[in-house]
Amino acid sequence: MDYLRVAVIRARRAAGGGLHFRDADDAASEAATMKGMELRIPGGLAASCHKTQERTAWLERLPNVLRNLEHRWSLTLDAPFNDDEVSCSYVAAAVRADGTPAVLKIGMPHMEGEHEIHGLRFWDGDPTVRLLMADDDLGAMLLERCEPGTALRAQQECEQDVVISGLLRRLWRAPSAQHPFRPLSALTEYWRNETLAHIEQWPDAELVREGLRLFTELPLTEPTEFVLATDLHAGNVLRAERQPWLVIDPKPFVGDPAYDATQHLFNCSARLRSDPDGMIRSFADLLGVDHERVRLWTFARAAAEPRDDWSNGDLVALARAIAL
Repeated sequence: MDYLRVAVIRARRAAGGGLHFRDADDAASEAATMKGMELRIPGGLAASCHKTQERTAWLERLPNVLRNLEHRWSLTLDAPFNDDEVSCSYVAAAVRADGTPAVLKIGMPHMEGEHEIHGLRFWDGDPTVRLLMADDDLGAMLLERCEPGTALRAQQECEQDVVISGLLRRLWRAPSAQHPFRPLSALTEYWRNETLAHIEQWPDAELVREGLRLFTELPLTEPTEFVLATDLHAGNVLRAERQPWLVIDPKPFVGDPAYDATQHLFNCSARLRSDPDGMIRSFADLLGVDHERVRLWTFARAAAEPRDDWSNGDLVALARAIAL
């Protein structure tokens, strides 16, 4: 039995409530051989795929999809990236027939990332990686490879603040008349439904309900609407030659730019927990957005965003600190 079939069987059982992956190493399941190269499924991606039958089916199709794209796009593929950032896509270094280095990315079924290809076309390499080829039906992208590709996360957080704020200001643009992007309210409604489905797990019902109220209210009071990245943090910004820093993995929605501050804030968790008001104000100032709206969005996410473990008190404590 090949390694990918083992991964798929595990994922299928887990999706049905049976066997779950024990840890990331167990989940880093390997697959069939493609031109002599053993195909490995990164642990974070395998763990994400075991959550639904749709993703399990996607994982089962992945080897054939890779073979198809390798042939159609004349690619030589390397082993997939397997770091903490890889949880929703299969991503591997590639070389095109003319020797151009690239990156192949195939996204699993994922509500938030549904319009990534459209977003990369919209920003057209400024300040994102360039989209070289795409298959919208497969969610497959051939991307410009960043060299040296070091993540912004390697820099001090004070530098991250400056770089992230500058990139966000460049990303925020009015959508075209015929844009395909969903409103930010579609994302917050999706989160509301996910959180309401786990009401019995809420550690502080009053706090969660206030967060859910803001998920409904804030999109209705947006002063300005731009195309947002929604998932911009230092792990999704890479050092490059064409520009000093390029954005990868955008998840575009149209809405309030103040929301786009939140992902970077949550990725600087120690600073945010130690001085939530100070960090929110300073980052909002760098962005040129209303710090009160950033505070409310940050509170709403800490209080009511869906999570795998509602017993973890860190986000509840943060929400209470922000509410003071």
